[in-house]
Amino acid sequence: MDTLHARTATTGTAPSPSATGSLFRPLGGALGAETDALDLAQPLDAATIEAVRAAFREHHLLVIRNQTLDKERMYRFAELFGPIENHMIRLADGSKWDAVHTITNLDAAGNPVAKPFISSNYFWHTDKSFLPEPSLLTMLQAVELPPDGGDTQFADMGKAYDALPDAMKRRIEGLKSVQSLEFMRRYTGSAPPTEEDIAAAPPIAHPLVRTHPETGRKSLYIGMYSARIEGMPEEEGRGLLEELLAHATQERFLYTHKWQLGDLVFWDNRCLLHRAIANFEMGKHRRVLMRIVVKGTVPN
Repeated sequence: MDTLHARTATTGTAPSPSATGSLFRPLGGALGAETDALDLAQPLDAATIEAVRAAFREHHLLVIRNQTLDKERMYRFAELFGPIENHMIRLADGSKWDAVHTITNLDAAGNPVAKPFISSNYFWHTDKSFLPEPSLLTMLQAVELPPDGGDTQFADMGKAYDALPDAMKRRIEGLKSVQSLEFMRRYTGSAPPTEEDIAAAPPIAHPLVRTHPETGRKSLYIGMYSARIEGMPEEEGRGLLEELLAHATQERFLYTHKWQLGDLVFWDNRCLLHRAIANFEMGKHRRVLMRIVVKGTVPN
C-alpha cells in the first residue's frame, strides 16, 4: 500500500529512485538514521517506500522528523512492514490497548504521575519476546513531551554479539533462553499477569543468539523477559544472562534518542534492545507517545 510521501520544497512530488539513496543520514551513536524529507500523511511512490525499507534493514532504527499522523495514517504506514500486532496489556480500567494506542505518564484524569502505570518500559527489552512470533517493529510518534528529558535508549545486539570473545560465542552457541511474561512482571516489580495472560502466553524458549531473517546477521536475543537458560541450572543461567546484558548495554553499543515533537521513531526488535529513561520530572510534565507494533516471525 503506497501511503508515504516525500517532501520537496517546490513540486511536492516524491524523489526519483536516484535520489533515494541519500534520503536518510546516520544518527550520532552506535546505530540509526534520520530524515526530515518525508511527509507520511501523503502518498509516496514505490521507489521511496523501498528506500525506507532498505534504510530500515541497514540501520535498524529510523527517525522521521516533523510528522503529525492520526491513528489511521500511522496504522497504514506501519502496515508497509507487515501485519499489525494485537496487544495483551490491560489499562487501569481493565480494557486492552487498541492497535494504535498511547504510552503516557498520565493518570485516568489526564494528570502527570510520578510513578508510571507500566514500569517495565524502563528495563532493557525487545518487545513481545515471550510470544512464539515476537514483534518485528515498534513505532512511536511524539505527541507531547516534557521540556527536557524523557529519552529512549537503544542497544545494538548485532554489534554486541560481534564484540563477544570467541570463547563466549562458543559457549552460547545453540543455547535457548526461556522467555516469560510472568518472570518479567516479577523482575520489574510490575503487577502479576492474570491467569488469562499466562494461558495466552506461557513461557517459550527462543535462541539466545538469533539470526536476522533479512540480513543473516547474528545478534543476542536477551532482555527483561529472559528468565533462564534451557537445560542449565537456574543460578548459572541467570548469571550468564546478566553477564550478557551488562556486556550488550555498554555505551559503545548505544544510541540515546532525545525526542522532538513530531518525531516518528521505529526500530527492529529482532536485533535491538530498548528502554525508556525516567530523566524528567515525571509527576510534573506530560509525556505522550502514540504507538503501534508490527508482528514478527518465529526466531531462528
